[in-house]
Formats: sequence, C-alpha cells, structure tokens
Amino acid sequence: MNVGGASAPRPYKERLAWLYSLQRFGIKLGLENIRRLIVELGVDLKGARVLHVAGTNGKGSVCAMIDSICRTGKYRTGLFTSPHLVTFRERIRVNGEMISEDEVTSGLTNIQNLVADWDPHPTFFEITTALALRHFCNARTDVVVLETGLGGRLDATNAVQSNVSVITPIALDHEKWLGDSIEKIAAEKAGIIKAQMPVISAPQMISAEKVIRARAAECDAPLDFVSEPYTKSPIGLRGEYQKLNAAIAIRAIQSAKIEIDEAAIPRGLSNVEWPARFQCWDQRTVIDGAHNPAAAQILAESWRQVFGEQRATVILAVLSDKNLRGICEALLPIADSFLLPRIQTERAIDPEELGKILGSVCRAGGRRGGPAGNGIGCPTIAVAESFAEALDNARTESEPILITGSLHFAGEALAELQGHPAAFEECAQ
Repeated sequence: MNVGGASAPRPYKERLAWLYSLQRFGIKLGLENIRRLIVELGVDLKGARVLHVAGTNGKGSVCAMIDSICRTGKYRTGLFTSPHLVTFRERIRVNGEMISEDEVTSGLTNIQNLVADWDPHPTFFEITTALALRHFCNARTDVVVLETGLGGRLDATNAVQSNVSVITPIALDHEKWLGDSIEKIAAEKAGIIKAQMPVISAPQMISAEKVIRARAAECDAPLDFVSEPYTKSPIGLRGEYQKLNAAIAIRAIQSAKIEIDEAAIPRGLSNVEWPARFQCWDQRTVIDGAHNPAAAQILAESWRQVFGEQRATVILAVLSDKNLRGICEALLPIADSFLLPRIQTERAIDPEELGKILGSVCRAGGRRGGPAGNGIGCPTIAVAESFAEALDNARTESEPILITGSLHFAGEALAELQGHPAAFEECAQ
C-alpha cells in the first residue's frame, strides 16, 4: 500500500482539512443526518448487493476478503472501511482502487456547500460515509461492502438497506459510546440486522449470542453462526484466526445471493491484502493494529504460531481511551522489551504513563501469566521521542520486532517504513 511521497494538490488538502475540522463535533450516533444526505445527494445504489459488517475484531479483514473474492468473480465492488492507515483515500475503494484526490476534492466541495447551514451539522463520519456512497453510486458498483465505524444500530452505515448483516466477534471496546457490558455492546452491533435479511455471525460469548438471537428473531431474520474455519486453500493474511474470517466472508457472499465461481474463492483469498493485520513487513518486523485486549490476545497467539518461544522487541503506542492494562497483560508474555514512542495521534496515551502501567502489570504477575517474582524478570521498558527513533533502537536488538497498539499508530509506522512519513494523514477517527 505505497501511496507515494509526492505532496497532494492544495485543493485536496484544503477539503481534507475542512473534513478533519468536523471532528470537533465529536462522535454523534444517529441516522437523521446521513439519511438526509443520502436523499440530497441522490444516492441510489441501483440494485447493488450490500453486505454490512459489524463487530469488535476482524470486521476489516472480513470486508477485505469479501471484496477480494467478489472482484475475482468479476463483480465491480465498492469497499468502505475505517479508520485509514496512511491516507484518507484508503477508506473508499472501487475495484480495489482508492478514490482519487480529485474525486475527494469535488465530492467534499459539493457536500460542504450542501450542508453549510445544516443544524445539527453532519459529523466527520457522516460526511465520509456519504462521500463513499455517492462514489459507489457514480461508479455503478455491483457489490458494496460497508464496515461500520462504531457500533451498528446508530452508525451512519446503517442508513443503507443491506442484503446480509455480518457480525464478527464481539468484545469490550468503545465502552464510552456503546455501553459497559458485552450485552450492551452486542445490542448496538446487532442493530444492523434488518427485517427478513440473513445474518451471518462468528461464534460469540453466550451473553452476546443471546442478544443476537433475540434481535434476529425480532426481525424474522435467518441466523447462521459460522464455527468451522476455511481450510481448503491458502489465505493471503497470516494468522490462524483468518481462516474463520474467511469462512464468514464466504458464507456472507452466499447469503447475499452473489453467484461466485468456485475457483474465485481460493484465488480471491490468496490475493487478499489488508495491511497492519499481522503484516510481515520483512523477515523480522510485524505490524498489527491490535487495539483492545481481545485483539492483543489473538496477536500474541499468532506470534507464538510464527515465532514459537522467541520473544519480541515490542514498539507499542496505544490510544488513551482503551483498556491499557488489558492490552499490556496480553502482550507481556511475548515481549523481551518495550519501546514506547511519542506519536502524532493526539489521542495516544503519554508513553511515560504507558510505561508505568506496563511496570505495574509486570510486577503484579502479568509476565507469562505467572506470579510476581517468578525469576523470569520483567521486560525492559524505554521511551522514545518518535517512532523513527524507536525503530532505530529496535533494529539494534537481535529479537524480531512487533509494532502494535493502535491502527492509527500502525498507519504512522507504515508511512515511515515506506520512506514517505509526510504521506501520513493523521486522523482521530
């Protein structure tokens, strides 16, 4: 995903600056504005099959797999995901191609003029969703894959009538907006279920499964839990957990009544690309955007599958609103040392504070799940003034390197690794 080092045209930067400024409105869950935008912009997906994906972990990978399989099957696809890693344009793709800078500029100019006097003013995510839907409409897509931004029930993507609802594993995350229990979060995620439209779900905790079953019954929606991983052919994404994601993606395509040649499935899965999901940048460097304890635990399991007992030099940066202690507890058993850089994202916790949490977790017995004072010792912890400095320090060590803690941080890291740090378009959402 090399976006190049050339500076973007000024009009693109100006429109993007306006869009980013809307983050001051925060996150406002609700469908009134997006429904109005859809009408005002004349969005009509003209019979495209729409697959709507919610969940806590894995939803981006499932979306990427659906998109890759359908493209291999000669369908014209639209893919909407968030957040982006390096450039905003990653969020909106047609047939795998990012929306162009000119299309972003013209689309946002049109929307900015349209909503100038709206009260309440649409949010960053509402306008981004509207931009994507208008782009897919103009491109005459056959298949549209929508990843929720936050939750599901009141997420802007839920204003679109879907042909299938997909729910990936649910865990605690974004509690401030979605609720402080698995049941409450599951109720928001299950809000994407539509009347009489099929539902495909990953295996869930019992509390989440009950909520999903109740919502599906209320909507008279056929419900299918997918528990058997796909094992028939190689998958372009590493990690055993991706095999279950692949099975979910395949079942979703089938349930949406998208006819796919059998050969398109293995080809699509082998060619799928989804950066920062256990992405092996080189032989000793892995990038993973794990940003909650459940994802960090899966990351640790994947690390052991690839590296065995060899521990990592972990370059870690985490957003301050996350379960910091839970993430640290999951990563400690695979860490030889931690480097904590200061990064561009304002939402990131100060590395000095993160270091204190890491130290506390280790002293409490987080290392390998064993008791404190078990003789293994805690990993070394050091602060770096930037990711570049942390990476230089990590490369002097003999251990493999793991870059993790946030998708926002993963994007900054990728831009640096690609040799184009100025290409990174930092965004809080």
